[in-house]
Amino acid sequence: MESIYYVISWACHRKCTHCYDDRFRPYVRDALKTVVNEGVTHYQRIINNLPDSMIYRDPRHLDANGKPRERIGRIILAGGEVLIEGMRETLFYPVLDAVNEKYGPRGARLSIQTTGDLVTPKIIDEMLERNVWMIAISGMDDFHVGMEGDKRLPLMEKLSRMFEAAGIEAVPSPKSGRDHLTEDGPFHFFFGAQPEQWIGELWPRGRAWSNELSTANMETNFCARQSGARNFLNHGWAGSEVAIEPNGDVFPCCLKTKLPIGNLAEEKLVDILESLKGHPVFEAMNQGEPWRMGETMGWNEEKFRQASKTVTPKGNDYANLCIGCDRFHEELLGPVVEEMRRKRLQHLAS
Repeated sequence: MESIYYVISWACHRKCTHCYDDRFRPYVRDALKTVVNEGVTHYQRIINNLPDSMIYRDPRHLDANGKPRERIGRIILAGGEVLIEGMRETLFYPVLDAVNEKYGPRGARLSIQTTGDLVTPKIIDEMLERNVWMIAISGMDDFHVGMEGDKRLPLMEKLSRMFEAAGIEAVPSPKSGRDHLTEDGPFHFFFGAQPEQWIGELWPRGRAWSNELSTANMETNFCARQSGARNFLNHGWAGSEVAIEPNGDVFPCCLKTKLPIGNLAEEKLVDILESLKGHPVFEAMNQGEPWRMGETMGWNEEKFRQASKTVTPKGNDYANLCIGCDRFHEELLGPVVEEMRRKRLQHLAS
């Protein structure tokens, strides 16, 4: 795979208004232990069922013989917040260790996402000791309290000094001519839900939905964007990516379909993806064309687009393709997904 986005826990120290999942929030005492333990219980089986190799081929970059170059795929570990007390030592570091044991020091690019305000020099050293390749600071936007506008600059400057002292370079500009995806790093970069970035319109999900923050419309096709469902079936090739939840549920996009396509605590990722190849619904998603999902099941494009219309919690008109995808899953796709899962598990047991 080019990229695997693995949410290891729902625990976070923030409850941001724009979050795409209500489960990301602060937990305390026994509730924190319970939510972290979900990740502890499942992570080893999840990692065991990841692809045997994270090497993928990229047809955009050819070798001297005109063949697609091989590159090292990324495993992105995220929360919630992976660095909070009660998760960092108990779950986050063990997951890093398990991934290193499976792939070796250069078998996968290890990337982590954090809001940045919990990062310390000691934690940086502990991550580097575990071969972390990229530290992505994700809270640089106006939706994170205290990070609005220029308020984020002191933290960015502080973190930049820490990273420089640890030998962690900023991701080079495309104008430099360098391709950091081929370099061993380590690197860092800052990002957030900015208008000019792929999540600029925000998703019709979680608290972003309940707080009516999404400005996405019918022209906003999250499915075809980076980290959308496009190319998710093409494991072994550039563009392939899936998202994993703490219990092992796996989805074709980071925004998540209404139902998972399988569960990595019980079966291998490649087996799941192979079973979906050729199915018209999942091939449409793989093309980043969700309006075609129901063509063989009685939902033409017009019906899909009609199903993509709804009203917000406050009663305002709203329309986005993700809404149509959700309704298609609810009304038609559930039994199909379950039957495909049943057949895979039956074959696994035979």
